[in-house]
Amino acid sequence: MEDRLMTIKQLAGYLSVNDRTVLKLVSDGVLPGVKVGNQWRFRKAMIDTWLDDQMLGVVPRYVDPPKLDGSPRRMLELASCFQPDHIIPELEAGSKNTVVEELAGLAFRLGLIRDKIWFVGALIERENVMPSAMGNGIAFLHTLRRNPEQVARPFMVLGRSRNGVDFDALDGGLTHLFFVLGLKFDELYLPWLHKLSQMFAYKDAVMAMMNAPNAGAVFEAVAAAERRLEPEARAAHR
Repeated sequence: MEDRLMTIKQLAGYLSVNDRTVLKLVSDGVLPGVKVGNQWRFRKAMIDTWLDDQMLGVVPRYVDPPKLDGSPRRMLELASCFQPDHIIPELEAGSKNTVVEELAGLAFRLGLIRDKIWFVGALIERENVMPSAMGNGIAFLHTLRRNPEQVARPFMVLGRSRNGVDFDALDGGLTHLFFVLGLKFDELYLPWLHKLSQMFAYKDAVMAMMNAPNAGAVFEAVAAAERRLEPEARAAHR
C-alpha cells in the first residue's frame, strides 16, 4: 500500500479494528490525523511510524492511558514549561530545516537542551518520517522522548512566521506557528499534544496569536487559549 491518505474505514481495516475505535483514538489525540471538513484523513507513513513507536515503547500504548503522578493540573500548566522569552515572534527562517535550527538555537541559548546538534537532528529525523504540521497553520514538533537526558528540563518554545513556511502540512497550506516540545518525562507527551491541539482547534485562537504585536502578547494569547479549555475540562469531569 503506497503512502496515501486513508479514511476512517480504510484505516480501521488496515489496523484490524472497528471504525469506532479509530474515531475514539483520533478524537482523543492518540492517532495522528487531520480533519478536512467533517471527515478525518490519515497519512499511511504517519500511521506506520505511530505503530513503530507503539512496538518500541516510545509512546504510551493506546490501551494504557498515560498515568499522571501527582496533580495532572500542575503538570500540564502552561507556565511550568513556557514563558515569554521562549517565543520568537518573527522567525527569520523560510524552510523546514532552518525553522528547526532557529528554534533549537533558542532552546540552547535558554539552557533548555544540552546539545543543540542532537536536538536539531532528532527533530528533523522525526519530521522526515512523520510531519508535525497538523493543518490550520500549526505544527507541533517533538522528538518523542528519544534521549531525554539531553533535555535539561521540560519546556516548550514557539516560533511565529507571518509569511508562513511549507512544512508538509496535511491540508497543503503554509505553517505559521511552530510549537517545539522538549518535555523529558514520558507521561507528559500525549496529554500536552492533545491539550495543544484542543487549544488551537478554534480559528480565533490562532488569529489572536497571529495578530499579537510582540512576544508578550503572543504569550498572553496562548495563555488565553489555555484558560478557554478550563470550563470545558470541568464540564467533562462532572
